[in-house]
Amino acid sequence: MSEQYDVVVAGAGPAGGQCARDLAARNYDVLLLEAEGEDEFPAGSNKSTAGTFPSTMSSFGIPDDVVMNYTDDVVLESPNDHYVREQTGAVLEFAEYKQWLVADARADGADVRFDARATEPIRDNGRAVGVRYNGNEEVFADVVIDATGPAAPLARKLDVCDLERERQAIGVEYELRGIDVDHPGYADLTDAMMLRLDHDLAPGGYSWVFHTGGDEAKVGVCYIQNQSHRENARDDFRIDDYLQYWIDEDPRFADAERIEGKQHRGSAHIQRPDKLSTGGFMAIGDTVPTIDPLWGEGIAKCMRSARAAAATVDSALTGEPDTSADRMSVYDDLWHSDVAPNARKRLLMTELLYRGSNDRYDRLMRDLNRAATDTLQRANEGSVRAMLNLLTFDDVPLVAGLARDLLDDAIPGVSLS
Repeated sequence: MSEQYDVVVAGAGPAGGQCARDLAARNYDVLLLEAEGEDEFPAGSNKSTAGTFPSTMSSFGIPDDVVMNYTDDVVLESPNDHYVREQTGAVLEFAEYKQWLVADARADGADVRFDARATEPIRDNGRAVGVRYNGNEEVFADVVIDATGPAAPLARKLDVCDLERERQAIGVEYELRGIDVDHPGYADLTDAMMLRLDHDLAPGGYSWVFHTGGDEAKVGVCYIQNQSHRENARDDFRIDDYLQYWIDEDPRFADAERIEGKQHRGSAHIQRPDKLSTGGFMAIGDTVPTIDPLWGEGIAKCMRSARAAAATVDSALTGEPDTSADRMSVYDDLWHSDVAPNARKRLLMTELLYRGSNDRYDRLMRDLNRAATDTLQRANEGSVRAMLNLLTFDDVPLVAGLARDLLDDAIPGVSLS
């Protein structure tokens, strides 16, 4: 006899784990499939810096047990300057956070199956009705949810996602000890999350230091394979080379050493999704481009996308079940209104930001230090007025170049429409 569930979720990351939690708490019969084995989970997918903010902690009941350090400030750095903004946050131990999500989903009644790699959707008249995993194993459900990340084996075969290679962001992070977090000439990084704009270290992207307590921190680099990366990249450098170069050259890391076994890698796509669902199916988390395009924050958005998907299941299965493409599109509406309401503006801001030069980044820090205290927050939320307050006459060539490329459709995944 075939197995039948209300919902099958593929992928036990922040989005998949949270979706299974929400659904199980609402008494749905849910199965969570995870490709990794239970004993090593999540060694193969422990890829996130895992910085988040109090609103996410409280909204989703994330426990203190998975927090490495609570932070007080967000710091922006350029090659020669910095800006400090008071903003509380939390740096999570990502592996423990993922394990907690799965354990909590199980405690609420979800079935969890490890060593179960989803390979393709099972379809009936074009509608998703189940998942084939590990080659020939099958399970059926009223609703199928792909939370596998950029691999997206279900979403791709259902033509729901079209991830552009040119919009792929890649990152690597080490956890270090022996860091001088309050070095003369630099911002004090004690209990801070720092992001640095510097094409020498991360061409077309940014680097970071997230303080995890004492003399330890998560240190990494990330860049998008965009025009700015192509213009500023070194021919002989891969992403690990940039991170090692920073560690070798920055005096804050002079006495630092890598913590064994604490190296994380990841990728995501920075583009606006065209489609998020179809009949009997939704794609959540980084299966569609959910990560914040400006600063790479993904946990909050992934969990919000999971909650939107759970709400859509409620809409589809309450009363007379209706899992048509039209009913599943409730998720699309929730995604655009609640998960990423300013996606287009933020993508344009991202494109403009990473086109700046290192000198322009220094000037940005000076502008932020002179601006009203909420300017960065309002710009970060997509306020056009706040963005304009940070631009000057010298930025006309940058803006003109961006407009030209948009009109020529030269930026994959970003459009004016």
